[in-house]
Amino acid sequence: MAKRVQTQAGGHPALASLLEVSQALAGAVDLRAALHRVLERLERYHGVQRGTVTLMDPTTQDLYIEASIGLSAEGRNVRYKMGEGITGRVVESGKPVVVPEISREPLFLHRAFRGRQNGPQEFSFICVPISVNRKPVGAFGVDLRHDKARDFAEETRLFGVIASMIGQALAAHRLLEDERKRLLEENTTLRQELRERYDFSNIIGTSGPMRQVYEQIHQVARTNTTVLIRGESGTGKELIAHALHYNSTRAKKPFIKVNCAALPETLIESELFGYEKGAFTGAMARKRGRFELAEGGTLFLDEIGEVNLATQVKLLRVLQEREFERVGGTETLKSNVRLIAATNKDLETAISEKSFREDLYYRLNVFTLFIPPLRERKSDLLLLADHFVAKYAREHGKNIRRISTPAIDMLVSYHWPGNVRELENIIERSVLVCDGNAIHGHHLPPTLQTAEEASEANPNTSLADAVQQFEKDMLLDTLKTTRGNRAKAARLLRTTERIINYKVTKYEIDCSRFQT
Repeated sequence: MAKRVQTQAGGHPALASLLEVSQALAGAVDLRAALHRVLERLERYHGVQRGTVTLMDPTTQDLYIEASIGLSAEGRNVRYKMGEGITGRVVESGKPVVVPEISREPLFLHRAFRGRQNGPQEFSFICVPISVNRKPVGAFGVDLRHDKARDFAEETRLFGVIASMIGQALAAHRLLEDERKRLLEENTTLRQELRERYDFSNIIGTSGPMRQVYEQIHQVARTNTTVLIRGESGTGKELIAHALHYNSTRAKKPFIKVNCAALPETLIESELFGYEKGAFTGAMARKRGRFELAEGGTLFLDEIGEVNLATQVKLLRVLQEREFERVGGTETLKSNVRLIAATNKDLETAISEKSFREDLYYRLNVFTLFIPPLRERKSDLLLLADHFVAKYAREHGKNIRRISTPAIDMLVSYHWPGNVRELENIIERSVLVCDGNAIHGHHLPPTLQTAEEASEANPNTSLADAVQQFEKDMLLDTLKTTRGNRAKAARLLRTTERIINYKVTKYEIDCSRFQT
């Protein structure tokens, strides 16, 4: 377009073009498209025949054309070395260059404009640097029809302002791109950490019942089968659900957890399926439910035995038809979600009492995992205890290396009604109160004390008995450290070997049990 466009009401085309350039660059998500719109505005307002935004490749230091108008496909693929041609010199020096007549300038390479420079029309070329943080990172070049009356100084200042605006947009775009990459890397790292955290190898236990659980998990993990996890409270059902998800084909998709027992009956339906605006008092906007949030991934419904009958009907429909409606809505939504449910409730009894639907039970009971209570896997207790000691010693900055023999005896003799969760809580408490490098019996809560060791069954223990028990614990722990060597034990306890022998006889301690 040979003539410059005049703005309405006699406005100045330079101001109008700057306004539209700023609007084109403001908040641009696609930088290349925004730069192309800038060049179109300059073509309209300033008669630009050909234009390029050339940027420097940070890896190779080569210059490539990011956006252009008036170039052939071959011209758009041209690359320059730093200092090569007019464009390369502008980027290298950081100073603008004006070529009044292209045909008379030997440095003008014509590479990008090949095939269009041999016509009868003469052109002028203005190239200004694009800088980010005062460092040239590219060049902005325009090809104008030659006009002897053209004020090149004014034109250069105008295009310099536009190049500055492009530089600011480029800086903002790079910041956003760096943040996007950082978030992607962080997301990838977190997913990997979750995968490693919930890998099967991190589920602790080598007992027979747990080996059977591992075999079942391996069988079902990479399928889309609905899984029902059953077991007492505190046995680790949620950990198993995590392991199933992060070792499945849906591992990169969401894992959404819902504790059905923690939600009031009036809210659980809207939490699971979402609701439309105005569906009930307080529904000010549409809300997506957990099924929508888990799309493509896994939905874990903990304590599913607490769900009311009305919601059970909708759950049954989702499992059978793979579709549902939001509360107060008429639109039918498809659901691609794998369901994992867990309960410590006796569902068979609940069915007989008419508090749980039999048809939903059979739909959930496709593949059932029974997690054994801790009292049935006592051989795993020490593995779990050592794991929790290491975990909480690290978290609380303690140098605790082991659990003393008397304390181990107390842990083994306890019946663990709260299962693994209770064990974890007790170990954390013991780590907090421990001031040495080993957990002793007196660091454990009173509920773990045996009858012979001043337990709840014998709460009236005398001070002398308590002191003797503490002394015995210390002696056993030290002998374990020295592998039964009484002389070393005496040195560690800052006493004589004769006293150690006396105490060993008094407490009927068999030192040979500590020898290897």
